[in-house]
Amino acid sequence: MSATLATCPQVGERAPDLTLTDQAGDRHTLSRAVADRHALLVFYPFAFSSICTGELLEIQLNIDEFVNDRVQVYGVSCDPVHAIRAWAAREGYRFPLLSDFWPHGEAARAYGVFDEDSGMSVRGTFLVDPSMTVRWNLVHPAGEAREIGALHQAVRDL
Repeated sequence: MSATLATCPQVGERAPDLTLTDQAGDRHTLSRAVADRHALLVFYPFAFSSICTGELLEIQLNIDEFVNDRVQVYGVSCDPVHAIRAWAAREGYRFPLLSDFWPHGEAARAYGVFDEDSGMSVRGTFLVDPSMTVRWNLVHPAGEAREIGALHQAVRDL
């Protein structure tokens, strides 16, 4: 079953908490991360894929907009840590890429963006505020790039 916006946490609803490991082996818990700023969760299907690389490079090129005293961006995929570590090193990403590998897709399922048929997340994006409330969301199928301008606007509107 493919994920749809209807199955995702909606604007104004409580965001599911998550604890995941990043490419450096550090653990991140969303409820702690949003204690002092918003979190922009960017679920993507696979490391090293062309659309995902393009989207995350756009974030990296505008890192000061997505990582500052108001917001912290986190990429999230079902890839294992060693894969996202290699991808982050190759592309030069300077923000956390979180592994939702095991239990496989648990965070993506909680956010309604896990595609059971393919075992990956679709392109779900969620802006979570310090009260753990979803302030903005955007969901696209795996093969369709999200409009990066919408991410810029969501962050600017904080």
